[in-house]
Amino acid sequence: MQNPEILAPPRVVRPGRPPAVPLETLALEATFTSELPGDPREAVDNQPRQVPGASYSRVLPTPVAQPRLLAWSDALGAELRILRPEHPAGPAVEVLAGNRVLPGTQPYSARYGGHQFGNWAGQLGDGRAITLGERVLEQPDGTLRRWELQLKGAGRTPYSRFADGRAVLRSSLREYLCSEAMHALGVPTTRALSLVATGDPVVRDMFYDGNPQAEPGAIVCRVAPTFVRFGNFEVHAWAREHDLLRRLADWVIRHHYPELGAPGPAVYADWFTEICRRTAVTIAHWMRVGFVHGVMNTDNMSILGLTIDYGPYGWLEGFDPTWTPNTTDAQGRRYSYGNQPQIGMWNLARLAGSLEPLVGDRERLEAALEVYADSYQRTYRGMLAAKLGLRTLDREGDDELIAGLFQVLQRVETDLTLFHRNLAAVEPGSVTAGGEIPAPLRAAYYDDGAPTGAHREALGTWLVRWAARVRAEGRPDAERVREMNAVNPKYVPRNYLAQLAIDAATAGDVSVLERLLSVLERPYDEQPDAEEYAARRPEWVRHRAGCSALSCSS
Repeated sequence: MQNPEILAPPRVVRPGRPPAVPLETLALEATFTSELPGDPREAVDNQPRQVPGASYSRVLPTPVAQPRLLAWSDALGAELRILRPEHPAGPAVEVLAGNRVLPGTQPYSARYGGHQFGNWAGQLGDGRAITLGERVLEQPDGTLRRWELQLKGAGRTPYSRFADGRAVLRSSLREYLCSEAMHALGVPTTRALSLVATGDPVVRDMFYDGNPQAEPGAIVCRVAPTFVRFGNFEVHAWAREHDLLRRLADWVIRHHYPELGAPGPAVYADWFTEICRRTAVTIAHWMRVGFVHGVMNTDNMSILGLTIDYGPYGWLEGFDPTWTPNTTDAQGRRYSYGNQPQIGMWNLARLAGSLEPLVGDRERLEAALEVYADSYQRTYRGMLAAKLGLRTLDREGDDELIAGLFQVLQRVETDLTLFHRNLAAVEPGSVTAGGEIPAPLRAAYYDDGAPTGAHREALGTWLVRWAARVRAEGRPDAERVREMNAVNPKYVPRNYLAQLAIDAATAGDVSVLERLLSVLERPYDEQPDAEEYAARRPEWVRHRAGCSALSCSS
């Protein structure tokens, strides 16, 4: 047998681009802890408690029994210039599990508060997340880009309250999977570098019914420019720590909004306006792809406008604006799909109240909230136009076209992803009112084919209107199809697909997860060998735990 080292191609190093390095050799920076005030208790103390007058607490991850790498994002690793771990239980995995602390780093957990389900919850904080430090790299244009590496599920912190700081495999796999899938879909999001099994059981009451069970534990290495969220500012405002509020705002602006200039009242107002704009764009993306966050508390809202904290999320399958994947929200449906835009506004209003001591001008803050509303409407309407194969939706009759679409989608159980994807394959010249439902759309209906009777008539009427609108723009059909397929994904991480990967991983088989990830990396491409991943939800999934609705238990 020939030496594999001789057969391996030489590693290409681009001029001026530092090569990738083993994770266990990383030198991480720590601007958050060096520039902001920490826990008054100088010694590392993971004991849950109130932590006044601080933005963070220094903590150490709690070691686990048998860490083993289950998944690694090659795409993110390449972006971070970090080599894939050579061994599933080697030194790099020890770092990713919290068993080894990188030299020179001072891990910490952030302090924040938040409004949960509309009510102020006081101090919350990183109850099971521990940030290792910041990976800072020079980009080709000479600018610096930074990423925080954070372990979720690495043990108790001062903010754990009554919890153990751990996470179970099912929730960790879902976060890893969805983070990378959302990135591939083009949705602003935090990322996930790795998924590590801990070898330790974690006890959780999945259904909150008094029957806790031991489940496999896991840790996700999450990555984002920063994990600072609305709640970081809310807790300082609530405690009247106005100097800390200002220092935190200045840190965020210096490192993540430097284009705004030196911090001051006018810049704080401009900064809040930009947060509103970014948040609007992200929520418009959620609505575009049918994503339902499930728990849009203010402590789960990124100060960068990213999708953050993948808990009981879900994907809209049968179109229902009132649907929420979160069993905790089943009664009030506060965080349902259709409520997400207005909850974004509500959450931003809470942030505005926290920033008022810095801005000193309520009218500027109110104007920024209007920017959110305008940005959302403009962005989502533009996205919806593209989904329908149109350049714009600003002609006479377009409002009726949109309203008719949502009415048709709700008349019978219609798969949102499949309807929009397959609409591209409908030939506008072939549809007639009262005629046969175009074959491509039949796959979108859960009632074993196309609708009948009044439903069929309503759909046919809408299709005729849509087809006339498409023809009025005079676009080449091939161009329309290509552009529709570029914004309407064929593959999304449906809950039941994630659950199948969880079941297999729990049994020791990660190949199901690997295959699913490989498909989701190209959500807009036709993948003939992956058609089963694009099918509508099977009937057996409808009432199975983990496939239709989830709790916050993780």
